[in-house]
Parts: sequence; C-alpha cells; structure tokens
Amino acid sequence: MSRHLNKNYIENFFFFTDQINNKIINQVLKFKNISVIYNTLKKSENLKELGKIQTFCKKNNIKLYITNNYKLAIKVKSDGVFLNNQFKQKLIFNCNKLNFKTIVGVHSQQEYYQKTKEIFDDTIISPIFFNKKYSVNKILNPIKFNLLSLNWRGRKYALGGINLGNLKKTYLTTSYGVGFISLIKDVKIKKPACFFNRRAFY
Repeated sequence: MSRHLNKNYIENFFFFTDQINNKIINQVLKFKNISVIYNTLKKSENLKELGKIQTFCKKNNIKLYITNNYKLAIKVKSDGVFLNNQFKQKLIFNCNKLNFKTIVGVHSQQEYYQKTKEIFDDTIISPIFFNKKYSVNKILNPIKFNLLSLNWRGRKYALGGINLGNLKKTYLTTSYGVGFISLIKDVKIKKPACFFNRRAFY
C-alpha cells in the first residue's frame, strides 16, 4: 500500500526508549497516536523499568512494543515486537494469531528481502536523515526512502536523525509515520495544532 505525497500530517509516532521519567512522560503526552518501543542496548532487559513503562502505556492507552524478544513481549502482553537487524532467529510461529503486530527494522533492500522470508506486518526504515551512528553514504533522504521502499508490503515508517528541524521533510515520503529517540528530549516540542481523523497537523 503506497501513499500520496501531498500530505501535511504525521499519522503515527514511535518513541524508542529503555527508561521512563517525568520529563519523558510530559513530552510523550504531547503526542497522539504515539507508540512506545522498549529498546535497550544492554545485554538484558531491566524488567523493573519495563514495568514502569508498561504501567504508563496502559494508563494512557499507548501501544507498547518490545525489541527482539518475543517471549518477553508475550509475557508482558505487549502490542507486538520490533525486530531490528540484530535479530537473527527464525520465527517458529505466527505471532499474528496472538493479536499483536510484528514490525521489522531495515536499512537496505537486502535486509528487507531477508525479512520477507518471515512473517511481519510493517517496516521501519532508517536512517532517513543524518545520524552519527551511520556514515554519510548510508543516509537515505526522502527521495531514496521512497525509491528503496517502492512496492514493499505493509506500512512503512521513517527513523533516524529526525528532529524538529527536519520533521516536516518526512511529508515528502510515503511513510505513515516516524520513529525517534532524541526528539522527545527537545523542550521546544509543542502539542500539534490540531488533529483530524486522529492525524497530527503541525
């Protein structure tokens, strides 16, 4: 499913985090249609912190996804899982039957086609903008994003280097939303001016 490019809204937001505090809570609540992806760089999950995130999400009707851990996602009854390029296991069951969503993260055509051997719903593509984590030649930009993901199945979302300065440039893509980490720390974030059909207009 593809989208027209003449849009001036962002339909969905994904916030990647491994912690929750009052500052983060205040920023997250400025968004509608935001989901939280529990994403830790540590070898093991902080179940106590995850419990806090889960409580916050449940209280505010926010969807919660767990990175690279199906068993934990099922155990905490999350809304799904996010599988990044570090996930190398083969899926042995259809998680769609469990009524949650599987989102995969990719950086290239090769990674995407490797994922098509498995069962998934949507795709998060990165990096769309400059990110210190990646070399300059790996930056996609809106045009490359659209060409790369042409005819891909499911909904597509943009991730990587997104800030308030370039957020509107994602309107030029065929994405249904954006993911971010550091954007939530920007104290200049204001509530979107209005919502129409649950979509955020800036």
